[in-house]
Amino acid sequence: MKLNNTVLALAISTLILTACADTEDKDPSLLDGNPANSDGINDASTNGLNNGSGINGSEMGGSNMYGSGSGGASNLGPEFSDPSNPLSKRTVYFMLDSSQVQQDFVPVIAAHAQYLLANPSQHITLEGHGDERGSREYNIALGEQRAKSVANMMKIQGVSESQIGIVSYGEEKPAAFGNDEAAWEQNRRVVIDY
Repeated sequence: MKLNNTVLALAISTLILTACADTEDKDPSLLDGNPANSDGINDASTNGLNNGSGINGSEMGGSNMYGSGSGGASNLGPEFSDPSNPLSKRTVYFMLDSSQVQQDFVPVIAAHAQYLLANPSQHITLEGHGDERGSREYNIALGEQRAKSVANMMKIQGVSESQIGIVSYGEEKPAAFGNDEAAWEQNRRVVIDY
């Protein structure tokens, strides 16, 4: 029952943050010089992705759709290997040009927050990533914003800031190679690495 209350609190927090996000001004230094970039980097509507729908895991494809992280994962408990446990999902995906966490991933973040609360000696690194579109600087900044969004949701749940590290790789470490939406969807992500 405690996890349900946590998920509910996280969902409410997400709605509040979402409402605030709509009024936020974009940092012009992140716009790659042209707000109407012909690649569609700054306009999610250019690819028909501005419909507000989330991407669920089955739409992502690939054998590593939730990510497995790297360092330290071998010392984690069996719950991280159980596909029915949200802790086994360690990747949060994002829409084009967005650092807003989608509703599909709120329970995943809540489960990891609860695990960190129950295991205060455990630490994570939130690795922010972007797809190849946009400048290197833009993608580094967007990856950092995505990682901070996940971190903020965990902190709202009570996770100590000292348990969370943030790094942004931008477009430098793609999960999928390709120049199409299927590859780009897999690259717009935050990986929770224990």
